[in-house]
Amino acid sequence: MSHTYEELKHKTVADLREIAKGIEHEAVEGATQMNKDHLLKALCTALGIDAHVHHHAVGIDKAAIKARIRELKKKRDEILTSPQRQGLPDVLRNIHALKRRIRRATV
Repeated sequence: MSHTYEELKHKTVADLREIAKGIEHEAVEGATQMNKDHLLKALCTALGIDAHVHHHAVGIDKAAIKARIRELKKKRDEILTSPQRQGLPDVLRNIHALKRRIRRATV
């Protein structure tokens, strides 16, 4: 039976130990002595599951937004090296807004 990280995370320690009992892998040796955090990590290693959740940006073109952020950062650096600081607040506000847009779209 295949398991996911989220599924294993919500199980009790007793359930995790039962799963570990049926697995022949060096990572789960001594599973009866492990606490939940260590047992979860060992099971993920033994079963070949990613031990963390991956987040994805949905509904936006993340690559295009990141390219725009890089352009704005170059513009910011040019403004910082010049004696005049005109336009700096606008650039910083745009960078911040684009980063928040990516974070809001993350699931």
